[in-house]
Amino acid sequence: MDKHLSLLAAATLAVILTASVHAADRPENAARRVGGSSTTVTGHATVQAVDLATRHVTLTNDEGKTYTIVADKRIKNLDQLRVGDVIDVEYREAVVVDLLPAGTPPSVKADASADSAKPGAKPGAAASQRITIVATIEAIDAATQHVKLRGPEGKSFEVKARNPANLKKVKVGDVVRITYTEAVAISVRKPGSR
Repeated sequence: MDKHLSLLAAATLAVILTASVHAADRPENAARRVGGSSTTVTGHATVQAVDLATRHVTLTNDEGKTYTIVADKRIKNLDQLRVGDVIDVEYREAVVVDLLPAGTPPSVKADASADSAKPGAKPGAAASQRITIVATIEAIDAATQHVKLRGPEGKSFEVKARNPANLKKVKVGDVVRITYTEAVAISVRKPGSR
């Protein structure tokens, strides 16, 4: 879990530091949303060849680049894939940051879900994961633009702020809840359909 803790903190502390609300401005018994961001990336590729014996699938992306991938054995219904089919991929990532009341205990929670194609359907899958961590700001080093956080089990880690001017908007002792969610959906459609 330490790896997830460090990656999550590194990816999200910049959002914390863009907050325009000081901890002193919030009610003592309520969480206060101080930041958030989301990104969605989509891509499309057209199937050029499918070798069921080796599970190799040759694709051409929107820029005309052709490449071959090996379809994992967990991908169901590969035999339904046809030359000319279009593979759509959507990746979403979101971060939400809340300031919590002083004294809120540190914690970490992870949830994940996955779904795949039904028998006989075109291949497809969807998966998501959410990691929520509660941590306390231990130190802010404006010179190096680093913030030290203390999370579950008293473990500390450092992250670098994306916008150093926002270091003045948080203070040592603030308790933050960072919720990081990512999801990917892969679907296959016939050429010309939407």
